[in-house]
Amino acid sequence: MLPSSTTGSSSVHNSIDHSQCSTISSDDDDSDHDKTSSIGSSNYKERRREAHTQAEQKRRDAIKKGYSDLQLLVPSCTQQDTVSSYKLSKAAILQRSIDYMQAFQQQKNKREKELQLLRKEALGLEIMKTNYEEMVKQHQKSQAQQVQTQQLHSSQSSRQGQFGGQSGIPMISDDTKFEMYKTICDSLFHSFDSSVRVNNFNELSASTIAWLEEHCKPNNLRLMVMSILDNVNKNELNKHQHQI
Repeated sequence: MLPSSTTGSSSVHNSIDHSQCSTISSDDDDSDHDKTSSIGSSNYKERRREAHTQAEQKRRDAIKKGYSDLQLLVPSCTQQDTVSSYKLSKAAILQRSIDYMQAFQQQKNKREKELQLLRKEALGLEIMKTNYEEMVKQHQKSQAQQVQTQQLHSSQSSRQGQFGGQSGIPMISDDTKFEMYKTICDSLFHSFDSSVRVNNFNELSASTIAWLEEHCKPNNLRLMVMSILDNVNKNELNKHQHQI
């Protein structure tokens, strides 16, 4: 009976020892796992901190480069003070950049206004060009100018004979000259008033050019003046005869 008891007791002790060894081994594994987790968490935080630091450094470098580029673009920022040779602050760079942009915008607005005026002037010249081209076409179809020139030469010859051949006619007075001038102006105004239209710029330009070409040609003006001189000559002769 004693050997059996001894054998059972030995089995119990072996079971207890094995259980204790298993427990110790499990505790060691948990401890190693905790250490590994702690190390992994620490490494993650470190990498995250480094990534944040690098991102912040990149941001600062980008801002610094932006200010440097801005300083190179703005003329007033590149002109350093020759006396103090101080380095411009970021606030000064921003202020000078704002001033430069405002001046640039004002200059742009001014040039846009000048461009609009030039466009209007070009449009007006184009309209006048078109009107003159139309006038040229009309004159090319007409041969009236040659007839007027012949009439002018014949009229000039006759008027020169009248003024040069007759003697005893007194000199034309200032009042008579003024009446001649007034008659010429009245005649031009009446033709201008009846010919020129002012509804819009196109009509004004076209009608004014047409009036100038029709009523203010040298030949037409000479004919008008000669007609007035005829009347003056007749009036002066009548006055002279009455005085005699």
